[in-house]
Amino acid sequence: MSKKVILACVDCGSRNYSTVSKQEQTDRLELKKFCKTCATHTIHRETK
Repeated sequence: MSKKVILACVDCGSRNYSTVSKQEQTDRLELKKFCKTCATHTIHRETK
């Protein structure tokens, strides 16, 4: 079952990306993405 997740920047907190998680996992998804507000590549975590 696929689940849509929202990713937020850890530095500024802006919610820039959304993706689909295809597996059930206990910890939050973390990806390194480009943040438009910070203008750098930062870690983005799954929000609730």
